[in-house]
Parts: sequence; C-alpha cells; structure tokens
Amino acid sequence: MEHISQPVRLQQTQAQAGNTGPLIIVTLLFFMWGLLTALNDVLIPHLKELYTLSYVQAMLVQFCFFGAYFLVSLPAGALIKKIGYQNGAVAGLVIAAIGCALFYPASQSGYGLFLFGFFVLAAGITVLQVAANPYVTVLGDPRNASSRLNLTQAFNSLGTTIAPALGGFLILSGSVLGAAELAQLPAAEQLAYRAAQAASVQGPYLALAGALLVLALLFAFARLPKIEHTDDATAATGAAAKSSVLAHRHLVLGTIGIFLYVGAEVSIGSFLINFFGEPQIAGLSHAAAAHYVSYYWGGAMIGRFIGFAVIRYVSPGKALAFNSAASVALVMVAIFGQGQAAMWAIIAVGLFNSIMFPTIFSMALYRLGKFTGQASGILCMAIVGGAVVPFAQGLLADTIGLQWSFVVPAACYAFILYFGLKYAGLYQQGEHA
Repeated sequence: MEHISQPVRLQQTQAQAGNTGPLIIVTLLFFMWGLLTALNDVLIPHLKELYTLSYVQAMLVQFCFFGAYFLVSLPAGALIKKIGYQNGAVAGLVIAAIGCALFYPASQSGYGLFLFGFFVLAAGITVLQVAANPYVTVLGDPRNASSRLNLTQAFNSLGTTIAPALGGFLILSGSVLGAAELAQLPAAEQLAYRAAQAASVQGPYLALAGALLVLALLFAFARLPKIEHTDDATAATGAAAKSSVLAHRHLVLGTIGIFLYVGAEVSIGSFLINFFGEPQIAGLSHAAAAHYVSYYWGGAMIGRFIGFAVIRYVSPGKALAFNSAASVALVMVAIFGQGQAAMWAIIAVGLFNSIMFPTIFSMALYRLGKFTGQASGILCMAIVGGAVVPFAQGLLADTIGLQWSFVVPAACYAFILYFGLKYAGLYQQGEHA
C-alpha cells in the first residue's frame, strides 16, 4: 500500500540527468513492497489450509501485517529524523529482509512465528515507505513531482500484479490435496504432506530476503540528495486557520475514507483465492485461482494511468464518486451472482480502486496550511484499515458464508461514494491536489 510524502526541502541540487539512477533505485523499492504486500493474498489460503484455520484466524495475517503500519509509523518517523532518510531506507530494507528470513524457521514451527514474521516484514516496509517516498518529490523538477509519484506507484502496482501469479507458481503449485482427501491419509502421511507444504515458502522468501539485502547495499552506496522535513510555518489562511487539525471536517472524513479504502482493497484481495474456489463461482484450485488475483491488482495498475489523465479534466471528487459507485455495483454482482459473472465482477473492482488512495489523500489535505504535515501522519496511520476490515469480513465469512461477507467492502465503498459526492466541488477550476 502507498504513502504520500510530507513536505520536504532539497539541501543540495542535482542536475536532471544525475537523478535517473537514484530514481530507478527508488522505483525498485516501490516495486518490491508492492510484491511483498500482494504475496499475502497467496499465503493466506495456503496457511488456512495448512493449519486448518477459520477465516478469522487466517485474517490474522493481514491484522499483523497492516497493524504494523499503525504501530510503527510514528517510531519510524523518529528513527528517520535521527539517522536520516537514506540510512532509514537501508534500515527498512534490512528489517524487511529479516522478516522474510523468519519464514524459514516459521515453516518448521507453527502459525505463531509466521504471524511474527509478517509483522517484522511490514515494520520494515513501513520504515522504508516513510524514508523513500520523499525522494520521489526531490529527484527532479518539483512541478513534475506528481507525475513521478504516479510512475513509481505504477511500479508498485506492477509488483502487486506479478506477486499472485509468481506466488501461485512457487508456493501453491504443489497444493493438490483438499481437506477431505488429506483426512483419508494415514497420520504419518498427513504430517509429511503438511511439512512439505510448509517448506514450500522457504525458498521464495529466502530469495526475497536476499533481494532486499542487495537493494539495501545499492541504496547505501547510491549518491542521493540530502533531504529533511521543513517546519511548515506558512501562515494558515481560510479554512486552515482553525486551532486544531481535527477541526477540519474534510480531513476527518478523509481519514475514515483512507481507513475504509485500504481495508476494502486488502480484504477483497485476501479472499479472492477462496472465493474463486467456491463451487458456485468457479471451483478453481488455489494455484489456478492465484493467476486471476493478478488481474485484480493489474486492473489497479491500468486504472492508475487512466485516472492520471482523467483527473486533469474531471473534478477529483466526481471521479472518486464514479469509481466508488462502480465498485459498489460490482461487489453486489459478486454477492448475488454466480459463475463467471460474479468472478469477473469482483476482479473488475481492482480497476476502480486505482485512483482512490491518492485522490482521498489529496482531498483530505486540501488547504490545511500549517497542519499539512500532522494531517499526513494521521492519514498514514489510517492504513491500519488493512488490518481491521479483512478481520471483520473474516468474522462474517465464518458466520454467514464467504459470498455474503463481501457486504463489508461494499459498505466501505458506499462511504467513499458519500465522501466523493460531498466534496465533489472541493477544488476550484484550475487547482490541483
């Protein structure tokens, strides 16, 4: 999931040509954390089957992963303030590598260590995001910062698109026995089968740990500009003249919107493989279903490029309302439909997810003046929705069934529709987020 950076100041200037190498390295970081985040969608059904978990228990993966955003964001900011952005990015990569490496002993011990590994991995990604995002704004002409951010976020989406298919091939391809078939095997063979399935995560995650350490070395020795936070002492005008950051209603509603959007996007992705395996939907095996999850995340990548062009001519609030209304409609088709119609409807939600995060974020920060930095931190902490909403849907899936549990993300998109309509006229003509 992406963060929008706080205001930063470039201490040393670089020629435009000299920024290409560092920008490539930063873009690789965006790709890697997209890849690592979307791999959860493959591991959740794998671990659910391996440890015979309920949906609520399986969603502890996302609870631990996205809970790290809430718990680590503020300490990460303090760490980076002390050691600097470049060293902070290196530290984040090393911590994430340790999280990946923990999957090796976890595969030999149990679910609890897997959850701890997810938390450590996400903690590293959180530090990495807080440290790396500002470089996108300073590596080039400030007037084109939003364009560069869109480019790096597109590579983040490329990572989320590749991850399910890659994880399906490396991790799920050997998952050939269903629960009923497994139960018919002798106890010794069941243990051997479960051990083999657990071991399937060892190689891929050790390889990811190695890749993260290589990136840490690249980032450590890269010649990057030094940046630091500026104290936004600009006098607040208009709506920003209020005494408290929480006095701005559009920020409060936008924070709820970020919480619900991240929660809905992550929740849908987390349940897709199991949803596609339902007999009334597609009856796919986990390995086959993983390839279709890539279409969900790939839709977000395509939609980001489309949205980047459309929002130049359409009010961000109106575009947000249109996309959220389409998402509600598609989720309802998935709830009430069957077969290919239901399957492709839920996949298509990914296309309309594309612009939601940056649009809600920028609308929430509109004209906050001196409160912009503080508000940005509040919005980043709202990413914890990715921990809470999937947990809520898992609880509903265990009680009323998986297909009906999708009313949870539908309700999330309904609120985002309200937010988009309420602030459809937030920007004056010619103004930009």
